[in-house]
Amino acid sequence: MATSNVCPAPMTATSNGSWDGDNPLNHSLPLIILQICLVLVVTRSLAFLLRPLRQPRVIAEIIGGILLGPSAIGRSKRFMDNVFPKKGMVVLDTLANIGLLFFLFLVGLELDLRSIRRTGKGALAIAIAGITLPFVLGIGTSVVLRHTIVEGARQGPFLVFMGVALSITAFPVLARILAELKLLTTDLGRMAMSAAAVNDVVAWILLALAIALSGSGSPIITLWVLLTGIGFVACVAIFLRPVLAWMARRSLEGEPVKESYVCATLAIVLAAGFVTDAIGIHALFGAFMVGVVVPKDGSFAGALIEKVEDLVSGLFLPLYFVSSGLKTNVTTIRGSRSWGLLVLVITNACIGKIAGTVIASLIAKIPVREAFTLGFLMNTKGLVELIVLNIGKDRKVLNDETFAIMVLMALFTTFITTPIVMGIYKPARRVAPYKHRTVGRSGTASELRVLACFHSLRNIPTMINLVEISRGIRHRCLTLYALHLMEFSERSSAILMVHKARRNGLPFCNRRDNTNQMVVAFEAYRQLSEVAVRPMTAISDLDTIHEDIVASALQKRAALILLPFHKMQQLDGTLESVGHAYRLINQRVLRHAPCSVAILVDRGLGGAAQVSSSEVSYTVVVLFFGGPDDREALSYAALMAEHPGIALTVLRFLPAPADNLDQSAEDEACISKFRSNSQPSDGSLTYEESAAADMAGIIAAIKNLGRRNLFLVGRSPPAIALVERSDCPELGPVGSYLASSELSTTASVLIIQRYDPSGETCRLVEEVEVAEVADMPDTPPAPVTPEPSLRAK
Repeated sequence: MATSNVCPAPMTATSNGSWDGDNPLNHSLPLIILQICLVLVVTRSLAFLLRPLRQPRVIAEIIGGILLGPSAIGRSKRFMDNVFPKKGMVVLDTLANIGLLFFLFLVGLELDLRSIRRTGKGALAIAIAGITLPFVLGIGTSVVLRHTIVEGARQGPFLVFMGVALSITAFPVLARILAELKLLTTDLGRMAMSAAAVNDVVAWILLALAIALSGSGSPIITLWVLLTGIGFVACVAIFLRPVLAWMARRSLEGEPVKESYVCATLAIVLAAGFVTDAIGIHALFGAFMVGVVVPKDGSFAGALIEKVEDLVSGLFLPLYFVSSGLKTNVTTIRGSRSWGLLVLVITNACIGKIAGTVIASLIAKIPVREAFTLGFLMNTKGLVELIVLNIGKDRKVLNDETFAIMVLMALFTTFITTPIVMGIYKPARRVAPYKHRTVGRSGTASELRVLACFHSLRNIPTMINLVEISRGIRHRCLTLYALHLMEFSERSSAILMVHKARRNGLPFCNRRDNTNQMVVAFEAYRQLSEVAVRPMTAISDLDTIHEDIVASALQKRAALILLPFHKMQQLDGTLESVGHAYRLINQRVLRHAPCSVAILVDRGLGGAAQVSSSEVSYTVVVLFFGGPDDREALSYAALMAEHPGIALTVLRFLPAPADNLDQSAEDEACISKFRSNSQPSDGSLTYEESAAADMAGIIAAIKNLGRRNLFLVGRSPPAIALVERSDCPELGPVGSYLASSELSTTASVLIIQRYDPSGETCRLVEEVEVAEVADMPDTPPAPVTPEPSLRAK
């Protein structure tokens, strides 16, 4: 009796529900939902566990994919049949490739061709050497593999695939490793980013060649694939780029991008993917090319990223790693021969990339330590590596064992990058010690250096107005280092942000846009004041960006770090938090600062715009309870009192008989010095005393002061808490009250902590100096132009 093979029925989209006796896992929609949830839980848990090792998230996603595959959990037949059944793999692979398609569009947006054209000869030589030598070693490795575990593979495609796999540098992953190691804005980081960008472009060209060669095998067909691929690139540059540029020009700064433009661009990405897939290259190339030609200036590219990246990078892209993991079976690597081949592949990959980069770096007269660091950085692999390997496996160029070996090679080379770079490279010179770490000092002729940090446009006007009244017009000059705090994340927009900061030469957005208020504010202040303004940029994860602030303060020998409060005033007058992470930044800086620190609670000092020196008219109050922080606040107020537009009131709360006679004596000396040195004839300075000692009396004395523009207070005065419960202990007992809703006022508040040369902060600073602080050069990058000094001529 003859038997007939019956194909299983295709999966339907939705189930009738388990109560109806239907298994949801037999239907595509509930199955893919379960798969996505499982993938997110596994990969994000691994990312959290690997966070102390400072590994990029791609490592966790690769490991998660391998664990869910036949190498670990997937060894259970019951698990695979229910969670990743063969009949459901088409849906998983399709969704993963759609996510990958749009992610490659984001990668194209990351690449700025103008930055690549401006790449110096040194970076170009490093990129070429870092591709050539590993490509040659990859060809040599392929010869060994073809005679051992991949017998019968077509020689041409296999040689090219192995060469490309060993010569790739993962540009997005490298950027995130550099940010993690605080090297992104250093000369070394710029060199690595430039070389990796060139490497990325060459890798895609070589991959297109490899795919064309892996077709039917006919030279004529391969030639047609290459020629039509070149024609597609030409059409994108000639016809599509003007269309995208037209949409970009019509998308004005400060206005939302039209939904029709976003929809049209996403449709173009899909259409380009269809065309390149029809050509025979791969759908990814079409999406990548569209991303490359999208104009990077203006708000259009940023809007596209904002619409796409979170959904794609966070939800769909991890599916591609699982899809790769399901094809990776580590158990196929068995026996001494297979493990020996794994060691051979890893060794050749490392030697080719590191040796090629080091040789080119030494020829470019880069120091030996930096040359080896560049070599290990350029050895970083990532998603592009997996794309190459998956295409090679789908095209039957790589078998299961070779695929597993190559995946483990990519995982190993990326994993070792961070710890080795941390071990061999000290990114900067030792910081020279300096003595002026406080505002209050014996001499009045010394320069005052202020490091003003900001992370939002709204921080700038009040900070400029505060600096203007702090510049000590009768005595010493002031230098302002304006440090823009920019969060660097796993998002693609983080790379675009780095390109903008490097291209513009200022830590702000496009300087050619005259409506950009950041540029307008600092340019106006530069022209109207005698203050030297030097812009800087800190691009880092928010969990570690305080290290950049501390390092910058050390290297610029700042006497005061000015930080914005983590809450901003709303239209109804209330203060609303902009994020708990910014509060943690302030707390960490207070603990580790090498100088005095001031936290500014901004309620609009001078309004929403910069006030010129001749128009300044502020009333400032110092609440003096005693202690080092209050003495520092009084010293800062004395500097403000020199400005003719400042009316200063010092309200001293008389203490009870002090237990610490030394502190009491220093307080008396500070008050006496202030009163003797600050005696204006116009009555703009007022000194008052209050005997109030309890909460009610102190609050009543503060309210009796009336309307003021600015309060100055120490962070830790010997005073009782003026609010029963505070969610901002970093402001201290008095600052918490002044920043709370219990005090109905429109006055801004400046809470100051004096640098303690004998306390924990000093010991931490000494440890940082011995460990050599990472250099935070001003923007623009040193190789392009020298540090800009914006002192008015």
